[in-house]
Amino acid sequence: MPRITGAGRSLRAIAAHPRLLPAAMNATRRLVPRRWWLRPPFLPVPHRDYVRFRHMTALGGDGRLPAEPDDLIQWLEWCRRWPRVAAA
Repeated sequence: MPRITGAGRSLRAIAAHPRLLPAAMNATRRLVPRRWWLRPPFLPVPHRDYVRFRHMTALGGDGRLPAEPDDLIQWLEWCRRWPRVAAA
């Protein structure tokens, strides 16, 4: 059986919570660098330093431990609720 990568685990977690799909798509749109196709690794992924910084501020530590799918779900729940909280 093939090993599921971090990205695969994240996609599986989001698929299990379809109400979070709009929040995930919006976050992806905001985090992916413009013109990502012009720079290696030629994939629509946020910059590694930014991801490590956000990981450190959210979970503590040095940012090297992988985030768990539950961490992603909690963050997407926060992203989904934030516009309503900010508008209040």
